[in-house]
Amino acid sequence: MSSPPPASPPDAAADPEGRVLWLRQAIAYHNDRYHALDDPVISDADFDALVRELRALEEAHPDLITPDSPTQTVGAAPAVQFAPVVHRVPMQSLDNAFTESELEAWGRRIERLIGDVSAVGLVCELKIDGVAMSLLYEHGRLVRGSTRGDGRVGEDLTANVRTIQAIPDHLILDALDAPAPRLLEVRGEVYMPLSSFEELNRRQEEAGLRRFANPRNAAAGSLRQKDSRVTASRDLSFFCYQVGDIEGGPSFETHFQTLDFLRDAGFPVNPEIRQVHGLEPAVRFTEHWLAHRHDLDYEIDGAVVKVDDLRLRNELGSTSKAPRWAIACKYPPEERTTLLQAIDVSIGRTGKATPFARFDPVFVGGSTIRVATLHNEDQVRLKDVRPGDTIWVRKAGDVIPEVVGPVLANRPRGAREWHFPKTCPVCGSPLERLPGVSDTFCTNSECPAQRQGRIEHFSSRGAMDIEGLGEKTVAQFIELGLLRDVADIYHLDYGRVRELEGWGEVSVANLRTAVEASKDRPLANLLVGLNIAHVGGTGAQVLARSFGSLDRIIAATEHELAGVEGIGPTIAASVHSFFANAPNRELVERLRAAGLNFAGPVAPEVSQVLAGKSIVVTGTLEGWGREGAEEAIKARGGKAPGSVSKKTDAVVVGSEPGHAKLTKAQELNVPILDEAGFAHLLETGEVRPAPPH
Repeated sequence: MSSPPPASPPDAAADPEGRVLWLRQAIAYHNDRYHALDDPVISDADFDALVRELRALEEAHPDLITPDSPTQTVGAAPAVQFAPVVHRVPMQSLDNAFTESELEAWGRRIERLIGDVSAVGLVCELKIDGVAMSLLYEHGRLVRGSTRGDGRVGEDLTANVRTIQAIPDHLILDALDAPAPRLLEVRGEVYMPLSSFEELNRRQEEAGLRRFANPRNAAAGSLRQKDSRVTASRDLSFFCYQVGDIEGGPSFETHFQTLDFLRDAGFPVNPEIRQVHGLEPAVRFTEHWLAHRHDLDYEIDGAVVKVDDLRLRNELGSTSKAPRWAIACKYPPEERTTLLQAIDVSIGRTGKATPFARFDPVFVGGSTIRVATLHNEDQVRLKDVRPGDTIWVRKAGDVIPEVVGPVLANRPRGAREWHFPKTCPVCGSPLERLPGVSDTFCTNSECPAQRQGRIEHFSSRGAMDIEGLGEKTVAQFIELGLLRDVADIYHLDYGRVRELEGWGEVSVANLRTAVEASKDRPLANLLVGLNIAHVGGTGAQVLARSFGSLDRIIAATEHELAGVEGIGPTIAASVHSFFANAPNRELVERLRAAGLNFAGPVAPEVSQVLAGKSIVVTGTLEGWGREGAEEAIKARGGKAPGSVSKKTDAVVVGSEPGHAKLTKAQELNVPILDEAGFAHLLETGEVRPAPPH
């Protein structure tokens, strides 16, 4: 096991040789923690940054390059607890491109060797974030499964690999229409599906054990179990991406032909692999999957572009570390490590007290973040993060940032466990956790933080959409006594506002216009803005459409509310309780006096042609917003759930559909409708699938 590098690295400008030596020690240490221990203490992005800095220094100082430098080698030495395996053909790593210009630079490099890249066939693949695996078959039977290791020597994990259902124990000879090759080495990636990862962490929590940080680490740890029964319980899967070696089998001209051969032989090949010509469609492929990476049930950290022609690959050859005929296009990191400075508590509009982490700024998921939620007291205890810890922070797509857990190897001595405070950090009132729930609440309904949250929520885009009433403005108006509750918005003293710094005639006029415009918002928006527990946008629309006015909703019994399709007992009880509260009724009357719209939409007479049918909508439909299409289904008596199941009658597919829904529909043989089919469905109730492409 390599030693960690000194805490204070030499300066590259003053001592380039010392900096190079420090970088090599740091990379070796982190390589060991990642490959041998499955316990990394820095993110992939931070590791890549170390390698890139070392490569840049070595390019600037060629005399410092040595054969054992991490820039000239692959991976890490195999773990000692498993038998070593010498690969018949070295398992190289890939060079990385982090930007489109770096991908284009790769294209120019291969052009110098094989000519115009626009005429060259390329294969684009997803870069599965898992564990590289070599599978060796002799006469069609699996005899060995081993990790990449340092590229030359890996670990023998055959017993554990045999438990993975996606990996065939024997080749499917009927499909080959020929004898099995004497020897076949297949390379691919073992991974843990996201659904399996979530289930594994659920079991960990139930057992009082620490959650796994990410699917890749969970897969690696599951593979290296001494007891193969543990591996079998972890629901690992596999995608193959290459023939490493073959003897006594068919010959191939292209990489894509090898993938067809592997698929026919019974191996899972990723369905998103594409053949293209030239770099432009390859760039579009990488951009598409950057935008749609979260449609998949497995994690990817980039895309891989390969030259398809095997003869051209031989001409291009390899460096000591990587083939020249392939490049990995890495996506922005979604996990990074950073230093946790403090754990604070915020008070929301409902009084809910939410712990959150404040940490050193870190660029992750496409933006720089400084805070992330810790959800509740139980989650802080389970994750056991403490001020001073190095922590894993994750931000995937549009999902809010979260703290995954601590890097225990870096925990400072004496770090104290964090305990939930007893009093509200804003108003000093007692915090209370009710029996049987995980959330803690401030007991003072007039807490300034709750008041501000309610007004901000009322003014937000999903509610009354009052532009100009953002967080800072609401806080300022509350402090000056201009706002106490949401009804005060419609009685603002614009004369006083005009006297405030930063408020001129134009900004005051714009605010007045926005406030007046909000009076005509639909009833559903008002219901959202009233901050009724459990009532979101969908529930508010159902209530507005079903009852037709706020007064009818107020007058409805709890039983009548619960009887509405899509409402249920929890929302019904919450709505009934809200309007039974005298202060809330008083607030409603003040809003009525201000002239807000209390009338719901007039439900048109529509034939219930979809009664009993379940229709899923995915993608963008021309002339229909997503919610509009779902409302049209519900108006005709149908259901519009958010996921595909065996009970789904049809899936309506627009442009850029969700990959997971489309794939699930195909797996379950659910009819797929285009926009014309959707229009026919709404008119007649008949499911008329789109013609195959």
